[in-house]
Amino acid sequence: MSATVLPNPPAAKPVRLSAARRTAILKALADPRRFELLERIAKAGCPLGCTEARAALPISAATLSHHIKELETAGLIHIRREGKFHFLTLRPGVLKGIISLLAALDIPACPQS
Repeated sequence: MSATVLPNPPAAKPVRLSAARRTAILKALADPRRFELLERIAKAGCPLGCTEARAALPISAATLSHHIKELETAGLIHIRREGKFHFLTLRPGVLKGIISLLAALDIPACPQS
């Protein structure tokens, strides 16, 4: 049986972020393990099972659960629950929203007199 190749979904537009959400996202990304988990989810290309995430990171199941909850609360990931299994995906447009906010801070240097 051959695998069906699905077309790439259209690129997500940046999400408009409130100041509170922006702060929550930056706090969530400030933790190195949480950032590593987010990288794993992004690089997976398809929903990442918690079992795979746990195997890839040298942390306890309780710590993984905590980091997942923090990323979900910040609005960075979506958790799809199927029975006792959980699958993690990025929320479309959220990273682009924070990137565009940070890029706006990169203004040209003041010209020297």
